[in-house]
Order: sequence, then C-alpha cells, then structure tokens
Amino acid sequence: MGEAINGWIDQLIEATQLDGYHLLILTIPLALIQGLLGLFPFTTIIMLNISALGIVNGMIVSWLAGTLAAVAVYFFCKSILADWFNRKMQARLKRYEKWTKYVQDYGLWAIIFLRTLPVMPNNVVSFLSAISTIKPGAYLISSIVGNLSHIWLFGIITSSILMPDANVWLLIGSYAVFCVLLLGVFFSVKRAKWRRPKT
Repeated sequence: MGEAINGWIDQLIEATQLDGYHLLILTIPLALIQGLLGLFPFTTIIMLNISALGIVNGMIVSWLAGTLAAVAVYFFCKSILADWFNRKMQARLKRYEKWTKYVQDYGLWAIIFLRTLPVMPNNVVSFLSAISTIKPGAYLISSIVGNLSHIWLFGIITSSILMPDANVWLLIGSYAVFCVLLLGVFFSVKRAKWRRPKT
C-alpha cells in the first residue's frame, strides 16, 4: 500500500511539474492527509521538501507542515469528530495501551518522544492526544518540539541519502546538543515534581 501511494505521489509531482517553493502547493495538503489518515510515512514529505528546497529550508518547511497537520488533526478529532472518534477508534487504540498510559503519566514528554521516533503513526499520536487529558497548550508545545526533533533526525538521515556529498556534521552535532538540552529540561522538571511536598 505504502509503495503504491509513493508511486502515486511521484506521478503527481511529475504531472504537475512543481518544483522549488511551488512544491508546497502539493506537500502541505499531503502533510494534512498524512496527519489524518497515515497512508504513507511522513519521511516521504521530508524527502520531497529537502530535494526541492535543500536541507535546511526543506527541514524547516517540513517542520511547519508537520506541526500544522498535527494541530489541525488534534482539534478536528477533539471537537468535530469527538463522539464518532471515541466510538470507532477505541478498539484500534488498544494496540497502543502501554503508550496511552505513558501519555497520561508523562503528558507532553510522551508526545515529544512519540513524535520523534516512529513508534506509532502520526495520526494515531494525534488521535490518542485528542482523547487524553492533555491540555491543548501542552499538546501544541509537544507537537512543535516533537516534530522539530523528528524532522531534524530524519532530515539528517534523508539528506545523507539525497545529498551524499553534503556535510551533515553540523546538523548531527546541533541535534545532539538539542537532545541533551531536552533531556536536561525533562529531568529538571521531573526532579522539581519529585521534590515538591505531597499534600
């Protein structure tokens, strides 16, 4: 199925002859479709954007498109489709019961992790968040940071495939610093909670 979708996307790009920033006419709607239906991996969009716009611009555009899709799907499921979604998706979410518990226990930190690594599809992360107790503001922050982390990581991987001669050491080093800072904030927040006196 995924290969067929990727083939269809390639045909669409060839038929429209879009390139450079004009490719966003195609990749932003594709990001929204991917965020809602999860028919193909988000790395497809990252690769398209990087190949059209270069490493840095392609990553920035992918990050913005991914965050827009994550927020749009979250609010779509939370408001418009809330009742239908709760009925239809509960059975599917049983597969991710462990992660549902982590989202309830760790909130935005679990979503950042799930956005960074493809443990579950993007659309399921949004669905899961929509029915959890996480606040919209915390979800927005977690999606911004988690998508940044995801795009950064997969941008490094895809750029080495698309542009084998490009020097990605600055990207790798800056991503390592970003991860260390993120872990530092996580442990600082958790330590503050553990030290807080229980009432």
